[in-house]
Amino acid sequence: MYFFLANYAFMEMILSCIITPTVLTHLLSTRKSISYAGCMVQCYCFFVLGTADLILIAMMSYDRYVAVCIPFQYTLIMRRNRRVFLVALSWLGGFLSVSIPSIFKAQLPYCGPNIINHFFCDSVPLIQLVCADTTLLQLIDFGLFAFVIIGSLIFVTVTYTCILWTVFHIPSVTGRKKTFSTCGSHFTIMVIVYASSIFMYVTPRSGYSLVVNKTVSAIVIFIIPVINPFIFTLRNDQVKNAMHDIIRTVHSR
Repeated sequence: MYFFLANYAFMEMILSCIITPTVLTHLLSTRKSISYAGCMVQCYCFFVLGTADLILIAMMSYDRYVAVCIPFQYTLIMRRNRRVFLVALSWLGGFLSVSIPSIFKAQLPYCGPNIINHFFCDSVPLIQLVCADTTLLQLIDFGLFAFVIIGSLIFVTVTYTCILWTVFHIPSVTGRKKTFSTCGSHFTIMVIVYASSIFMYVTPRSGYSLVVNKTVSAIVIFIIPVINPFIFTLRNDQVKNAMHDIIRTVHSR
């Protein structure tokens, strides 16, 4: 579990570093601009990491499934080489799914005044600047977003259905509580990330609001990385026990 959490934290850190420095620069500067190449790179990296993030969350649900449903085979199934393979698969999925629409975006003609109605180079406001027919690109974007988000969500739903089925058949209350404590943090982050991703990129364009999209994007980029450490640590019994030991040590002094 900690191996996947470390990689998840690494992805979140890079994702914040891609957007946050530019936003802070624009807040402190009167000239709020970004180069064409910088905008394309930012858009590409954001979606690569976002897609890899979603796939990694699905892989983490598989890890939790093995730990809860077949615990005696956990060390055999989740060997180091398999964990590395699952993380590598998350990165590869991000690169492959985002590369095709990114190549399309880079080849399109963009018209003035080239003002992006967003605080970073998101896909939708970027496409709105194109002075050509973007129907095909929008279909590709929507299809890939829907495939990655809905596909990984179905996988996560199946794994958690199996987990819940197993938990409800655990005879002891202590065992059920321990299992819920183990999976609770991952489930909380999963709900937040998938709900925001579906809202931003899979909702029909007829009900699309850029203002609401910017608000949700700000929460995903700036708020979630801040609360993630608290969600994953304060719900973890080992961390809570360590904190209690520290507090007792301080009081004893």
